[in-house]
Amino acid sequence: MKQPIDESVSRKQDHATGGNDNHGLDALGRASAGPLAGIVVADFSRVLAGPYATMLLADMGATVIKVEGPEGDDTRTYMPPVRDGEATFFLAVNRNKHSIALDLKDPEDLDVARSLISTADVMIENFKPGNMARLGLDYASAAELNPDIIYASITGFGTGAGAHIPGYDLLVQAASGMMSLTGDQDTQPYRAGIALFDVITGLHAAIGILGALHHKDRTGEGQLVELNLLTSALSGMVNQSAAYVTGGVVPTRMGNEHPSMYPYAPMQTGDGTIIIATGNDAQFVRLCGALGIPAVARDPKFTTTLQRNANRNELRDILHAQLAAQSADEWFHELSSAGLPCAPIQDVRGGVELAEQLGLNPVVMAGEGSRKIPTVRHPVDYSLTPVDYSLAPPGLNESSGLVRDWLLHRKALVDA
Repeated sequence: MKQPIDESVSRKQDHATGGNDNHGLDALGRASAGPLAGIVVADFSRVLAGPYATMLLADMGATVIKVEGPEGDDTRTYMPPVRDGEATFFLAVNRNKHSIALDLKDPEDLDVARSLISTADVMIENFKPGNMARLGLDYASAAELNPDIIYASITGFGTGAGAHIPGYDLLVQAASGMMSLTGDQDTQPYRAGIALFDVITGLHAAIGILGALHHKDRTGEGQLVELNLLTSALSGMVNQSAAYVTGGVVPTRMGNEHPSMYPYAPMQTGDGTIIIATGNDAQFVRLCGALGIPAVARDPKFTTTLQRNANRNELRDILHAQLAAQSADEWFHELSSAGLPCAPIQDVRGGVELAEQLGLNPVVMAGEGSRKIPTVRHPVDYSLTPVDYSLAPPGLNESSGLVRDWLLHRKALVDA
């Protein structure tokens, strides 16, 4: 049964009104000592960019309340792969969150959403431009309810002339030029094997929110934080987008080779390929020494990065001839032991296993008891405020009663 909340909840700064307590139990009962303990995030985002950002915040201790439609986040249906009937896509980016299902076209549910916004420190959404304004949940409306809220909004192509273009990662990979860089010269353009710009935009969103939180700590001011996938893509393409913007050069596909460094590519060995990444002249000298061809490093055709790039075809043949003497695995151990940058080409299982061998603990268990799910660890380690994985990705509407009761309790404290 719905529990409508008839009036917006005034947000208070002190813990007496039912807010979070750093290094203790948060408002919804989760214990966390993370760096964002005490921050409440109203997460109206869906699919990948927003949910990835809010999972990072949740890992760091923020109380993230995931608002889903009655049918749930679309990624709950992105199958296969599955684990116990649940989409691994959804499980990948939604741990440490609480789920409440709200039909934002229903006045009572919309009232609950407004109460949540009134209470939160941060709100994030990635609806199509204009949709939140029609619901009365845009930044201007949210700021009336909660003047110091940090409101993060993610779109595909901005809120201006590109507002009508749907924000799908594949569209951005195509339109940004990234696909024109992926593949060999004689192949068609390829997309990345992941939704690359959703992930990069999610990272940018988390950074933007953290910056806004710091500003709020200093001034008490909230603000609107806007992101779009295309801008994040152009930023994330770094040297390739700068090649055009700064140098007037339109980069093209080069397969697995680098436009500015050589050797920096897969190299043929006696039984397969290995990645060798030579970032400077000194490393090239050491590489030639390890391969038993020190004179090559002194050849005027190869002594500098510029010369190696100009003569890469000749140099490639020389390197391949030496690398053919041993297997890829043997070269990997020999070259890496000498401090030379190299890596085997593996599948995802191999990548996880390598991280385990290196003591990086790539797999962490999220949740407790029967709801304990293996997930990929948070990428940051803190010496004083560790992240935690106390909550498994939530079932749809799993925390509805908890969230509604908490909001009613806060309202009662404010009204008292």
